[in-house]
Amino acid sequence: MRQTNLLVTTLREAPAEAETRSHQLLLRAGYIRQVAAGVYTYLPLGRRVLRRIEQIVRQEMESAGAQEVLMPSMQPTELWRESERYEVYGKELMKLRDRHDREFVLGPTHEEVVTALMRGEISSYRRLPVTVYQIQTKFRDERRPRSGLLRGREFLMKDAYSFDTDWEGLDLAYKVMYSAYERIFDRCGLKYRAVQANAGAIGGKGQNHEFMALSEIGEDTIAVCSLCGYAANLEQAEVHRGDCCPQCGEGELDFHQGIEVGHVFKLGTVYSEKLGAGYLDRGGRTRPMVMGCYGIGISRLLAAVAEQHNDDQGLIWPQSLAPYMVHILLMSVKDTAQRELAEAMYARLTALGIDTLLDDRDERPGVKFKDAGLLGIPVVLVVGKLAAEQRIEYMDRRTGNKEVIDIGEALLRVSGLKSAPDTAFA
Repeated sequence: MRQTNLLVTTLREAPAEAETRSHQLLLRAGYIRQVAAGVYTYLPLGRRVLRRIEQIVRQEMESAGAQEVLMPSMQPTELWRESERYEVYGKELMKLRDRHDREFVLGPTHEEVVTALMRGEISSYRRLPVTVYQIQTKFRDERRPRSGLLRGREFLMKDAYSFDTDWEGLDLAYKVMYSAYERIFDRCGLKYRAVQANAGAIGGKGQNHEFMALSEIGEDTIAVCSLCGYAANLEQAEVHRGDCCPQCGEGELDFHQGIEVGHVFKLGTVYSEKLGAGYLDRGGRTRPMVMGCYGIGISRLLAAVAEQHNDDQGLIWPQSLAPYMVHILLMSVKDTAQRELAEAMYARLTALGIDTLLDDRDERPGVKFKDAGLLGIPVVLVVGKLAAEQRIEYMDRRTGNKEVIDIGEALLRVSGLKSAPDTAFA
C-alpha cells in the first residue's frame, strides 16, 4: 500500500477525553475514530489489526475442533425470559421494538440463541459432542463507556459454545478450549494470567477462568501466589495482600491489575434445562445437554495489546498483529536514486507476499519518522542519501536498533521474518 493512497490521518495530540495510553495512541495513529460514546469506526489500519486477531482466533478454534457459525444480533426477548436472564441483565440490554411492537434485544452474548439452535438441530447422543463459535458484534448499554475500546457499547467478540452428553465430556472440551486460549494470547504477544473468577451474569454451575492482560489501568485486581500457579480475581478470592496462599499454603499473595480479555465457563445444564435442549441417550431417555461457553473480546484484545506494546514514540505492534510487516520511508521523492530504490524494494517485497507500506508522500523526513513511530510497524526501512550505493537504514521498531545495510541483506532479513513463528517477535 502506498501511503499517499492510505486513509490515515495522524494527530499530534490526542483528544482530551482519551485517558488511557491505548486509546490515545489508537486515535493519534489513525487506527480508530469515535462515532459516539463507546462506539468506534475502525479505519483501514485498525481493521487490518482486527483481521490479524480474527485469523489467529479462527486458526486456533478450528484446531480445537470448533465449527464457525453466524447468529443474529437481534434476539427475541422471549428467549431471554425463558433463560430468566432478561431481568438479570437489566438496563445493560440494548432493547428495541419492531413495527409490530415485538420486543428484541441486541445481543451482548448468545447462550440463549445457540441453545435454542441446538434444541432444534440435535436429538440424539450420536450427534454429540459439538462445539460452535462465531465472531460477531455485540452490544451492551454501558452506563459510562470509557477507556476507548476497553469499555464500549458496541464491540467485536468471539464466542464459542460446547455441547456434550456428560460432565466428563465438558471437562475435556474445557481443557481443549483453555489450551486454545493460551495459544491465542501467546501468538498475540500478550502478557496475561489465567485466574479463577466469578461467573457473573453468564451463570453456570461449574468452574470458570478469566484471562487477564496485565496492566496498571486494568479494572480488575488479581491475587497471585509467589510460589505456585494460584491466581484469582479478588471478586472470587475476598483475600489481602501478603496473605498466605490458599492453594499451596506457603507462598505469599501479591496483587496485580488486569484487563479481562477472555473468559471460559462450565455452564453445565443451566441453559439446556431452561430452554429444553435435550437429547436421547443410549437407553432412549431424555437428558439435558451439558454446556460450556468461551468468550474472547476481539476489539478489547486489540486495545490490551496496544496498552502493553508502546513507547514514547507510539505503538509497537507484535509482528503477528501488525497491519503491515514493513514500512519503507522514502526520504526525498524528488531524488531519482532514492525513488527508484524505494519503488524497487516495494515491488520486490510485495511480490514476495510481504505486507508493505511505502511512505511515498512529499513530506519532510521529520514528519515521516514521527508518523512511522506512531504507526508501530515492526520493520522500518529508510531509503535516504545512501540509495545510490544500494544501501538503506534497517530499523527494528521494537528494539530501536538501527543498521546501515545493503538492500540484498534487507530483503533476506525481512523474508526470514515472514517464516518465523508468531511468538518470536511478540
